[in-house]
Amino acid sequence: VQLVESGGGLVQPGGSLRLSCAASGSIFNILPMGWYRQAPGKQRELVARITSGGSSNYADSVKGRFTVSREKPKNTVYLQMNSLKPEDTGVYYCNQKIYGVDYWGQGTQVTVSS
Repeated sequence: VQLVESGGGLVQPGGSLRLSCAASGSIFNILPMGWYRQAPGKQRELVARITSGGSSNYADSVKGRFTVSREKPKNTVYLQMNSLKPEDTGVYYCNQKIYGVDYWGQGTQVTVSS
């Protein structure tokens, strides 16, 4: 399984970004996917998660601002981030656990700053 994130960048507070995570492997679509982030000096934290059926849950800090979705024909998961805040800055990773093994992408940097 390979996971490749894209879509990060520099954005002003209040702005938006959409991250993408493209996956290889036929098992991708039948398992949950997670988006995590890691800010400098902090532990990696779960931001959002989506099941194969499309149910989702979010960290309290991003509820109402972030939306996770998946497009199965493209083996891709998205994270739409609106009303971004400086505290959203960090490296964002997508994750999938397959038979107990965690797979991670290389990460994409999101910087929210004026």
